[in-house]
Amino acid sequence: MATYTEKLLSFLDASPVNYLAVRNVCDELLNNGFVQLHAEDAIKNLPEKFFITKNDSAVFAFHMGKKALSEVGFRMIAAHSDSPTFRIKPNAEMAGEGALVRLNTEAYGGSILNTWFDRPLSLAGRVILRSDDALRPESRLLHIKRPLLVIPNLAIHFNRQVNDGVKLNKQKDMLPILGYVNDKLEANGLIMRVIADELKIDKEAIIDFDLYLYDTTSACTVGLNNEFVSSGRLDDLSMVHAGLEAFKADDGQPDATKVLAVFDNEETGSGTKQGAGSNFFMSLLQRIVMAQGGSLDDYFRSIEKAFMVSADNAHGFHPNYAEKYDPTNHALLGGGPVIKINAAQKYSTDAMSAAVFQQICERVGVPCQRFVNRSDVAGGSTLGNILTSSVAIRSVDMGNPVLAMHSVRELASMVDHENCIKAFIEFYK
Repeated sequence: MATYTEKLLSFLDASPVNYLAVRNVCDELLNNGFVQLHAEDAIKNLPEKFFITKNDSAVFAFHMGKKALSEVGFRMIAAHSDSPTFRIKPNAEMAGEGALVRLNTEAYGGSILNTWFDRPLSLAGRVILRSDDALRPESRLLHIKRPLLVIPNLAIHFNRQVNDGVKLNKQKDMLPILGYVNDKLEANGLIMRVIADELKIDKEAIIDFDLYLYDTTSACTVGLNNEFVSSGRLDDLSMVHAGLEAFKADDGQPDATKVLAVFDNEETGSGTKQGAGSNFFMSLLQRIVMAQGGSLDDYFRSIEKAFMVSADNAHGFHPNYAEKYDPTNHALLGGGPVIKINAAQKYSTDAMSAAVFQQICERVGVPCQRFVNRSDVAGGSTLGNILTSSVAIRSVDMGNPVLAMHSVRELASMVDHENCIKAFIEFYK
């Protein structure tokens, strides 16, 4: 039987973008007895185990408990499916000297730009096709697995200051090379032809696409004892995977309803219909309470009795840059899941919710750390405080520590991933 780490590596390789990550989560749920429902349908006669997707890039899974939601509430783990990358623009082909074609791209999220240079890249995402119903075009997922593009560095001979730090221009410096065509005119519609060939469809059937770059290098373990995991998209797919493994760990029907919520667009502020800033999740919870025969008051009671773990990776301590960290509250790789705290409430954690998560970890012998930014460093935010602004639920922000966050390739600890899953299983119990 595959270990959690082996499963994580496979999940990362199969999930180069948000759409494919959600498809893979859905496949796992279907293989474990869950039924897919649709938000546009009436929600009634609920099965014990079901899930609902939004925009192909977010998924919300429920394992209904034995007890009424108004009595015990929900047990939620929330994570996100997206990671920093580059989106392919419409009319992306740019033919230049010698009919060499580059693609016009737009940065998605806050990448460490120079980590994308000199790597074998390819395309993945969603392709929209014509259908008989203009309001319901067909959606197909695309995952080109072979290396297709590269963003070459400028040679040091032309840029002697490169090792002193160079400001990169996203419109000029980050355009990937696709290849040569016989004539510049052949560049027009080249991406559409690549898509059509890959999906084995007529090019004229394609209306639009949501395609992104990804590094084709496989996820792997590294270190003297293979103690680290090196991969792209550890933030936040490692937390998605940990939540999924805990969620499908089946000890029969639970007392309290279990929820796994995987949102999209966290890296760009969550302000989309499939993001944590939308009212979709709140309305979905309310509809489920109503489907159980509850009232509006029962919904509010279920929220008061619920608890959410907002799972988004934390910054691990980098030994080469110790001065960047708080002197007493920094997280070590291998030191266990990290509770994230911020006085300005960029995280949803307070002393009460931190105590809840710490006790869960203690019950299964999992070490637990705390992370606070230096007081002179502005930290990022995550799902927790965005969600709790619309759903007034008790919540803790946590995550496993990673190095090189938002690099094209990040580093995490194998034992942290295993320990996080243990803690999540205990939380769901």
